[in-house]
Amino acid sequence: MALISLSSSPARATASACSSAGPAPGAFSQPSPTKKLPVAVQGIDAVIHAAGLIKARKEAEFDAVNADGTANLVRAAEQSASVKRFVYVSSLAAHGPSPAGAPRPRNAPAMPVSAYGRSKLAGEDNVRASALAPRAVIFRPPVIYGPRDPALVPFFRLARFRVAPLLMGGHNRISIVFAEDAARAICLATTAEADVEGKVYCPEDGHVHTWRDLLAAIEEAVGRRALRLSAPRWAFSAAAIVSETFGFAARRAVSLTRDKVREMAQRHWVCSSDDLRRDTGWVPSIDIRSGAKLTADWYRRERWI
Repeated sequence: MALISLSSSPARATASACSSAGPAPGAFSQPSPTKKLPVAVQGIDAVIHAAGLIKARKEAEFDAVNADGTANLVRAAEQSASVKRFVYVSSLAAHGPSPAGAPRPRNAPAMPVSAYGRSKLAGEDNVRASALAPRAVIFRPPVIYGPRDPALVPFFRLARFRVAPLLMGGHNRISIVFAEDAARAICLATTAEADVEGKVYCPEDGHVHTWRDLLAAIEEAVGRRALRLSAPRWAFSAAAIVSETFGFAARRAVSLTRDKVREMAQRHWVCSSDDLRRDTGWVPSIDIRSGAKLTADWYRRERWI
């Protein structure tokens, strides 16, 4: 099977996990890919769309990449007679948190609480509204972590510095998945002969964690114990204002924003991989302690921490 993969952190492991996948050229949110992408998908059996913008200066930037960029790729794939499966890597942020603390049904109304989540939902809608819909598979991963992913680097650094401010005490419940496990799930769904078309999947490691659980795994991985500081939401919001001010002055996107704090403050971001396991036989192989250790080792080698 000939595959093409558009990927970005934290989904860079996708192409390597699907050994026959090759990258598509160009920044597909710009006008030029309307000419390049149709050529790139010719003769391709399956497209894995794992590219996306995870931080931006304003909502329009999220929309340009995660919504409009997806629409560009969808149109290109629609024109190809060879594409038999289209896999879109969205995010649990597109579906929204779980107010009751249990995974929400896949067909429950989407309730994104951030600009990022709304843009990923718009990307999903573009896939579902296209002629590719019967051949499409959508993934909504929760927190993805692992080597090459910079998102959790600050958390690892704080543990090394022996101090860890935790939003609302770090008791918020989350689902997580190691990057290589997520990539393997995506590849299984891409190549599976089982009935996966039209399905929505959420790869997770089989356990519900808290941010305190993740910190404990990171502490073990870096060999240091951090002082836990329970921080109220207003404190994180104040820090986000400072971060946004720096980003505005430097004309660059920053990770910590008030929109991100709103997302982080939700009590439950949980999902279930039961249907993914049933349909594809996928089973996560990396638990939180092993994943933290593998991530910390890679960060050290690359001098990220």
